Amino acid sequence: MGGGRASINGDLIDRGVNDLARGTVGLDTDGNVKTYTVEPGDALYAIGDRFCIANALTIATLNHTRTIQPGEVLLLAPDSSIPWVEYFNPRSAEGGYQQIPYQLAVEAMSAAAWAGDVEKMRAIFTNELRGLYPDPAEADVIAQALDAGDLDVLRQMFA
Repeated sequence: MGGGRASINGDLIDRGVNDLARGTVGLDTDGNVKTYTVEPGDALYAIGDRFCIANALTIATLNHTRTIQPGEVLLLAPDSSIPWVEYFNPRSAEGGYQQIPYQLAVEAMSAAAWAGDVEKMRAIFTNELRGLYPDPAEADVIAQALDAGDLDVLRQMFA
């Protein structure tokens, strides 16, 4: 956990709406690009181009998804002080780790976080995700965030 394998560096510049990136941009209190809400017909590469992101697949990885859906809020500028949960497999996973059950649990945590359902997140973590971590210390970071119940932190951890 921590910096993760997906990151976007520097200030993002919104070059404006294009045919395949018509979504709404969310700004932080300083006016910097923070989020992007997907519109029907949007495509990752066009979104990446809109914000000068060289590898648009980073947006999907950062947001724990393989596809984007209309209405989905994508985090583009995460707070680096908040741990990020790996999407493909835990950092402590060794070669041959079965990542699909892990990814499905992470995606379920993400959906519950955006729905504002901390209780569902706790259930998914307890029943599915916790046991998929080879190193319990990694799971403890998530457990602490769930204990605190801070949706802003949980949403970023599971973008």
